[in-house]
Amino acid sequence: MQSTAKTADEYIASLPEDRKEVMVKLRTIFLKNLPEGFAEGMGYGMMGYDVPHSIYPNGYHCDPKQPLPFLGMASQKNFIAVYHMGIYANKELYDWFVAEYPKHCKTKLDMGKSCIRLKKMNDIPYELLGELATKMTVQDWITTYETAFKK
Repeated sequence: MQSTAKTADEYIASLPEDRKEVMVKLRTIFLKNLPEGFAEGMGYGMMGYDVPHSIYPNGYHCDPKQPLPFLGMASQKNFIAVYHMGIYANKELYDWFVAEYPKHCKTKLDMGKSCIRLKKMNDIPYELLGELATKMTVQDWITTYETAFKK
């Protein structure tokens, strides 16, 4: 479900009550823990944190008019999705997250390449997601991105 909201506040306001609390808590955790330089915005119908053009003028290779995406979150029909491009592009970070998840959460990890699907609203590993957010600086992400994705 893609939102047409133009800001994170609009996006959150459009959510059902049971999802607002979770999305506000995730937003707070990411804003507190993401290293300096990432900017909050909307992209691809979800809230996200990107490397702005002022830091990385080339933008996203799929659409250079877009800033370089790093982390997104969306309220989907049956879950909340957190998309973390670092765990998609960096196997060491992926392996760390997969190993840490059971220490923080009772539910089985449901994950795609970059998508962490959070189905149980009362069993979200906020502390772990906050720690994940600290693991990659803007420069780390640019270097990883250019190595892994840019041709």
